[in-house]
Amino acid sequence: MAENITQATGASVQEFLAAVEHPVRRADGFRLLALMSEITGEPAQMWGPTIVGFGRYHYKYASGREGDAAEVGFSPRNSSLSLYGLTYGPEAAELLGRLGRHKLGTGCLYVNKLDDVDEAVLTELVRLGYWHVTTALRHD
Repeated sequence: MAENITQATGASVQEFLAAVEHPVRRADGFRLLALMSEITGEPAQMWGPTIVGFGRYHYKYASGREGDAAEVGFSPRNSSLSLYGLTYGPEAAELLGRLGRHKLGTGCLYVNKLDDVDEAVLTELVRLGYWHVTTALRHD
């Protein structure tokens, strides 16, 4: 079975965020770093070359594939901010309806910029997403 490409690295989160070219994504990245650090109480670490993650959990699919992933995280990509771990909880659907401008992907929440969303709702999504991953999805 292939090894998971996205693994925790020892790269500097601060250096990664400081090097983000898009000024709004860079500023939003530092805002998300502060928000997710405060909510999770976990130190930020790089997962692969572009994902800032908080915490770690072990997953195992029915197919037998398993690995480790960040409990919540984000990536300030060129096209949008990708947010991970926030859409799994049962309360997420109602909160997403109040979030503001966003798109959903497979396991991801995409926002253009943090000013497009209600930060109180985003905070609750992070809190509930982190809680859900650390309780319901925990296999380690």
